[in-house]
Amino acid sequence: MSEHLNTGSHDLPVSDALAAFMTTGWEDTGRAGLTPSPLAAYTAKRRAALVQRFPGERLVIPSGTLKVRSNDCDHRFRPHSAYAYLTGGQEPDDVLVIAPSGQATLFTRPRSPRSAEGEAGQEFYRDRRYGEFWVGARPTLEEAEALHQIECAHLDRLPEALTGPARVLRGVDASVDARVPEQEGDAELATFLSEMRLIKDEWEIAELQHAVDATARGFEDVVRALPRALTHPRGERYVEGVFGLRARLEGNATGYETIAASGAHACVLHWIRNDGRLNPAELLLLDAGVETDDLYTADITRTLPLSGRFSPVQRQVYELVYEAQNAGIAALRPGARFRDFHRAAMAVIAEGLRDWGVLSSAEDDLYRRYTLCSSGHMLGLDVHDCAKARASQYLDGVLEAGQVLTVEPGLYLQPDDLTLPRELRGIGVRIEDDLLITEDGARLMSSALPRRPDEVESWMAALAER
Repeated sequence: MSEHLNTGSHDLPVSDALAAFMTTGWEDTGRAGLTPSPLAAYTAKRRAALVQRFPGERLVIPSGTLKVRSNDCDHRFRPHSAYAYLTGGQEPDDVLVIAPSGQATLFTRPRSPRSAEGEAGQEFYRDRRYGEFWVGARPTLEEAEALHQIECAHLDRLPEALTGPARVLRGVDASVDARVPEQEGDAELATFLSEMRLIKDEWEIAELQHAVDATARGFEDVVRALPRALTHPRGERYVEGVFGLRARLEGNATGYETIAASGAHACVLHWIRNDGRLNPAELLLLDAGVETDDLYTADITRTLPLSGRFSPVQRQVYELVYEAQNAGIAALRPGARFRDFHRAAMAVIAEGLRDWGVLSSAEDDLYRRYTLCSSGHMLGLDVHDCAKARASQYLDGVLEAGQVLTVEPGLYLQPDDLTLPRELRGIGVRIEDDLLITEDGARLMSSALPRRPDEVESWMAALAER
């Protein structure tokens, strides 16, 4: 048979001699005396709160599985946020099981042995998906217990832990879903796992501040790189790459796909193709966030004049969005309705559009043609955090101290919108900041980045000189 017709494994067969040789001569790589993760004390409290909410029940929260990118190549793994919140773990295929007694066990695939006979002893150098020599070492059970301060068991023992009724966080691991019959209570578990993250503890707030600070440095990197990006045929990708470097140097990655939108691309809310040129006569809308190693993300947007100075019409649009954001931020305080800051921002937008002559009245909702989306969302492990929470607890709820959210009004004046004066068409502006609700108001976590148009220009000029 011709070689190109052979659809078998690319791996060459292993002889008995090689298999035996690979089981000997290895130094012990076990890590004794591991210090518990600083996160472990917080994850224990979170699991206790979960047990209190569902006493006497079996609860199953998987980390998720590897996702194929192409053929035999997987995407970089990121665990489900609920699993990370409860364990601090980041390994694929792990499953947290809380027994009816309240005992929590983390079922995991430990580091593969190097001295076992048969296939088990060959995984570390032959398995392209899980083998240590292919993707890195996993913790042993003892190491995982020391690190996460939770009882750990081999993943092979998971079936015996899933006997009897259980609430399962579904849609995360198909093999777990298949083992446990679905029940109505599963949705309630997913809802609570979202709602318990609405209020951030001090560790989470510190993580988010680190993410915000790193993101601010990433924006500075981008401004310094603009002269080179302006000369590149894919300047948007140059910007994306510069920010992505900061995200990987200071964190796990970006918390979501970076939006580097120049000119009319800024009118596309989730423009992530980032394949356009940069024109010095236009604006750059950069929406980006660093995700920390423990998976908390910032979410900041700045709209920058690529020439370094706003034109009169660009400033006109920018200043309206800036005033709308100020109104939204001013509405943040404990006890305020969550939607209040959006309504405050949109009132400014509607009045501005009326003053420009774009709308005849600010009293109806026609302004939404030019804004399209809400003005903010909760922030945390997910960029759009707590998405499974009930509306009564989130969108229709009230703000509480310890919540972290974004305020991000925008104007998206489409290039083909005949209701607009020609000079306004194709301009998109969004200003987005991250804020912590405090006992008496809100703290601007992203204050290191300027917002006022004059300050933006001065900041860009100062960075250009360095």
